[in-house]
Order: sequence, then C-alpha cells, then structure tokens
Amino acid sequence: MKGLGQRDVQYVNRTDHRTVTLFEGRFRSSVIEADSDLIACRRNIALNPVRARMVPTAEEYPWSSDRCNALGLTDPVVATHPLCLTLGERDAERRSRCRNLFADEFPESEIAARRGTTNGGLALGSDHFQRQIAAMVGRRTWPGTSGRPKKEPPDANQIEVPI
Repeated sequence: MKGLGQRDVQYVNRTDHRTVTLFEGRFRSSVIEADSDLIACRRNIALNPVRARMVPTAEEYPWSSDRCNALGLTDPVVATHPLCLTLGERDAERRSRCRNLFADEFPESEIAARRGTTNGGLALGSDHFQRQIAAMVGRRTWPGTSGRPKKEPPDANQIEVPI
C-alpha cells in the first residue's frame, strides 16, 4: 500500500505540477467501542466533505460509502457494516434512516472530542470500555488533566506551632 500511495502521489504531482505529500502529519488511530461510537465516527467521516463545502450532502461525495448505504447504489468494494444492518429490517428502511442520520450537522464539540481522542491515542467509548483497554495496554486511555496536581493547603488544626 505504501508503494502504491507513493506512485499515485508522484503521478498526481507530475500531472498537476505541484508537490504534495500523501498524508500530512502522522497516521493516527484510536480504539472504538462498537455501536453508537462507531456509527458516530462513520457519521463524522462521511460529513467531512460536506463541512469542507465540497458537496452539499454526504451521498454526493463520489468516494463515500454512503452512496451505497443511503442511496442503494452498488459498489464492488463497499460492504455494508453489520451495525448499518441494524438500522432497519428492509433495505429501503435502512437507506432512509442512513440518510436521516447523515442529514444533521455533526456538533463541533463532538468533532473536537473525537479529534482529541484520535490525536492522543485514547480509547473512544464508555468509562468501562476505556478501563478495559487501559488494562490491556498498560497505560491510561482516557484524557487526563494537564499540569501538576494542586497542593492542598494545610489544615489549621494540623499545623504545629513551635513554643
């Protein structure tokens, strides 16, 4: 994949007379608890071209899997995720719910939280899930507080006054 990506970027750069890298910055990922967090991440990714004002809706982006999931178009490289199958019993019902899911804007606070989780290499999910992952990897997998803990002022009853 690395070689393919490099050749593709070289071709695009030669064709468009520019110099751009394939990935800007370090590759980042995070462990995601299934169900609502996975669908929320899918929703965030699908709405990236909409936020960038490249297309008016997620389904209109040519490289989006939502063309298949929301509109019912076929693509040999797109497989419906099992969680998407839980959106409804019939195809039409699933597609309608998928379109509704991606119709609303993704709140900026949730985007910032997901970016912080990804950039920090943290786990995304419930407290229980984060603690499970922390036990597996041997480090904290939830956001911490920055800085040093504040010192508590001494209790007046515990202060010894020399006589």
